[in-house]
Amino acid sequence: MIDLKYLRENPDVIRNDLEKRRDFEKKTWVDEVLHDDEEYRNLLSESQTLRQKRNEVSKKVSEGKKNGEDVTNLMQEAKAIPKKLNEIEIKIEKLLTNIKTKLMGLPNILHESVPVGETEEDNVEVEQINKKPEFKFEPSSHIDLIEKLNLVDLERAAKISGARFYFLKGDLALLDLALQRYAVDFMTKKDFELIIPPHLMNRKAYEGVTDLDDFENVMYNVQPDNFYLIATSEHPLTAMYMNEALEEKKLPIKMAGLSHCFRREVGAHQGDKGIWRVHQFTKVEQIVLCKPENSEKLHDDLLNNAKEFFISLNLHFRVVQICTADMGTVAAKKFDLEAWIPSLKTYKEVVSCSNCTAYQATRLNIRYRSSDGNKTLHTLNSTCVATSRALAAIVEQFQNKDGTISIPKVLQPYMNGKETIGLN
Repeated sequence: MIDLKYLRENPDVIRNDLEKRRDFEKKTWVDEVLHDDEEYRNLLSESQTLRQKRNEVSKKVSEGKKNGEDVTNLMQEAKAIPKKLNEIEIKIEKLLTNIKTKLMGLPNILHESVPVGETEEDNVEVEQINKKPEFKFEPSSHIDLIEKLNLVDLERAAKISGARFYFLKGDLALLDLALQRYAVDFMTKKDFELIIPPHLMNRKAYEGVTDLDDFENVMYNVQPDNFYLIATSEHPLTAMYMNEALEEKKLPIKMAGLSHCFRREVGAHQGDKGIWRVHQFTKVEQIVLCKPENSEKLHDDLLNNAKEFFISLNLHFRVVQICTADMGTVAAKKFDLEAWIPSLKTYKEVVSCSNCTAYQATRLNIRYRSSDGNKTLHTLNSTCVATSRALAAIVEQFQNKDGTISIPKVLQPYMNGKETIGLN
């Protein structure tokens, strides 16, 4: 959330930022918030004056009664003040609600290095990593390969849960677990604390980590309790410190979240069949809470961790910096890792790495104690691995002519030493 004090002092910064995002409707909100804020402060001053006057009149009534004076007019005046105060308080409450609603809906301030673009096609490729696989045969899609090897059952999953759910079977289920265990070991060796969060969050906590007006359509709302199934462990692990003031010496806090994730995934995208874009998947996520002056370096660290992880799998991928048109509400700066999918002859996202600066911490009221008083901290997040997408990339890039699938060397110890899927 944009801090109100920051908006008062830097309205042009926010207007220019919304211009970059091409969000012209919300650009008008800046003036609306400033207008409501000025009216609120005037009303607040008026209410303070009325309260002072009420005290003075009450004192005069008391003194007048003691002196045997007629205090009828004073008593009528005193009686009218609470009514006026109540009217003002109703107006103030409405103004504060309007201000908060707009502040909650305004997106984060973009980092100056974010490339300006009109569509996601304007995202900027930073680098390509690992050699692109070459095949002496026409590569199959991951879904054709795993169905032929009887490693997935989509039809029976659709029968009991609907489309975009799946049963993982046999060696593919083991490979999913291998990715989880390897990612957990990978992150804990980098001094990230492993945390398994709740899979349900209440609305207040969820409003702290994202703009529900923007994000709610991809989430599952569980009634009648009004909980939300988590879309990523970033959300509960960031919200767990809501309304807290943390000790400065404990920062940065580094967490590795292991969880199932649930998304409605509305819309269609190229290559979404199989286990690529699904409603339930498992992910190991990197989350950091830190002092503002350290967040840019830590963002680089999270990105490098993700790169190192996928380099170790020997997958070919590229790093892309996300442009203004594709940024979403929460992040100030974001990079994606996109794995090469041979059957589609294109790259598809496997990692999202974001610096959210003070946006989530302001919404959640997370601060840290410093010698200068309490300050708002920064939050960051990055995928380490979303296993279903990593599985699809491994199956496609490590497929063999005979229809078998080689297992990346770093995962073989987690597969009881097995080197290939599909051999008896």
